[in-house]
Amino acid sequence: MSALQRPLLLLIAGVISYGALLGPFTTYMKHKPVEEKLGYVPSVNLLRYVSADQKEFVGAALLMKIMMYFGGLMDRQDPNVIAERPDYLGMSNMIHTALKLDPYNMDGYYFAQSFLTWDVKQYAIANKLLEYGMKYRTWDWYLPFFAGFNHAFFLKEYKKAAEYYQRAGELSGEPLYFSLAGRYMQESGQTDLAIVYLSMLEKGEKNQAVKKNYQIRLAAFKEVRRIELARDHYLKAGRALPVTVAALIHSGLLSPPPADPYGGQFYIEADGKVVTTSRFSFAEAKNDSRNKAGEPGERH
Repeated sequence: MSALQRPLLLLIAGVISYGALLGPFTTYMKHKPVEEKLGYVPSVNLLRYVSADQKEFVGAALLMKIMMYFGGLMDRQDPNVIAERPDYLGMSNMIHTALKLDPYNMDGYYFAQSFLTWDVKQYAIANKLLEYGMKYRTWDWYLPFFAGFNHAFFLKEYKKAAEYYQRAGELSGEPLYFSLAGRYMQESGQTDLAIVYLSMLEKGEKNQAVKKNYQIRLAAFKEVRRIELARDHYLKAGRALPVTVAALIHSGLLSPPPADPYGGQFYIEADGKVVTTSRFSFAEAKNDSRNKAGEPGERH
């Protein structure tokens, strides 16, 4: 075999392996029940051995499998139907395996960030994965941006958030991220931060299932921000902290009435925080029995 033929044969073998993984899975996904698990993933050491020089192909195939699985679930989402929870553990394990095979694959980090934080609330796992990616994708400002957001919005670790935003600013040259770095001591305005973050993700996302997920959550956060602004105007008018969302509607400060795209109901907690019974999840909206009177958990 000539030196020129060997790379070509390896490439052909990789494409065949990729098709062998992806083809049957595509057919299977059309008929599988939603609640079924994502499936078994061999150890990364075994996959490294059997994939030989085609680790990037195998890693990409695993990520494609996850996205097709998640896309199938998103297509079935309906606020009027109790949704089955995705196999988040299987998704996380498969993404970790894929990125061990190919640590430069951007889709793995971005997709992991989209569900490990918002849906699974595994912030430490998400941040470790982002830090792992930063060792390889040293030019990628998205990864420190995501880590900065996680530390600021979810963990309230503002000093750490500032460090990551500073790094994102240095890599991208974007003044906004330097500005965010300067706000790490501020606990107010975090809904604004979430809207900026989700808008950026939605704009750059090419996978339509993930893009739809971002759009729904973004719409929910914009409704939260409308309520927050009405609440602040209510206080500036010399009134006490509003005890219900209905009070803001009746005062004329909140029109039209807010609607949670997940099917839940917004309400105001005792400290003034705006939350929703859906917890920004279709499944939670249907399973929350408090979602009857329209003002769950509110003080009267």
